[in-house]
Amino acid sequence: MNFSIGSFSFLKKTPPPAAPLKLPYTDPDAVGQLCDRLRHTFAAVPAYRPIVVVCVGTDRSTGDALGPLVGSSLHKHSDLPVYGTLDEPVHAVNLVERLEQIHDAHRNPYIVAIDACLGQLSSVGCIQAGDGPVKPGAGVNKELPPVGDYHVTGIVNVGGFMEYFVLQNTRLSLVVNMADVIAESIRLAAEERYSAIKPSALLE
Repeated sequence: MNFSIGSFSFLKKTPPPAAPLKLPYTDPDAVGQLCDRLRHTFAAVPAYRPIVVVCVGTDRSTGDALGPLVGSSLHKHSDLPVYGTLDEPVHAVNLVERLEQIHDAHRNPYIVAIDACLGQLSSVGCIQAGDGPVKPGAGVNKELPPVGDYHVTGIVNVGGFMEYFVLQNTRLSLVVNMADVIAESIRLAAEERYSAIKPSALLE
């Protein structure tokens, strides 16, 4: 926004968005770094916007189970609204319907999308987080709507050739360990957000 005083013009500068985070899940401080990034992200979300986590994927494919594993963990250990668990996954068949349900149930939600993805060999095992949505199904050539205001993805295997087969043959150990890091980071960041909101709400 520009403000003019006489012949002088002042430009109101807004800080640039933070660069996307990318780190291996084996980093000793992986939870700390991801939690810190999420904490700052959640702090910028207005208190009236509920944070909703949408975990995309299916338990029928090892590599694609990252989202449902994160969702199931958050469902058990946090009070966040979570869609997409091992028992009730959000996947290609029901994604559009679930998104409609979310917007019906929550007014102006801030959606954090969780999904697995494929990448370069050197990036397998890395967790990525940043502004903007995920594009479910892109790795297996499916046309699905983008999901999320913010995303956290895990690179579970190598992309570029026979993606569906690759996802089916991803190591479960890798996916479970990545899911643990993501779920714990979200849980801790969300707890801090709501502990900060509750005292301010009491003062109103």
